[in-house]
Amino acid sequence: MYDAPGGFGVRDVRQRSGELLRGAEDGRVALITKHGRPAILALPFDQRLLELGVHRALALRLFEQRLLTLTQAARVAGTPPEDFIALLGEAGIPAVDYPPDELDDEVHVAS
Repeated sequence: MYDAPGGFGVRDVRQRSGELLRGAEDGRVALITKHGRPAILALPFDQRLLELGVHRALALRLFEQRLLTLTQAARVAGTPPEDFIALLGEAGIPAVDYPPDELDDEVHVAS
């Protein structure tokens, strides 16, 4: 019973704490809501969080899970988009994830 994608209602947390923990272990961010409104953001505590800090680690996770665009994630990270692209490269996360046929279309349009 999710209130939002990747989220739990406050009432669900006690009954579904195992699911919440497994999601964190898998690197997923969870949103805990109260009466349908965001109340708590659960971010996996990992090496990335320790090395990069909350804003950058959160931005990487949300971008990686396709919950934010590159520009939005850069804003969360507090960096210009160019610097966020470099951060993506350091983290091994592709900045662009087109299926091959869409990539061909984009290259054709750009040329």
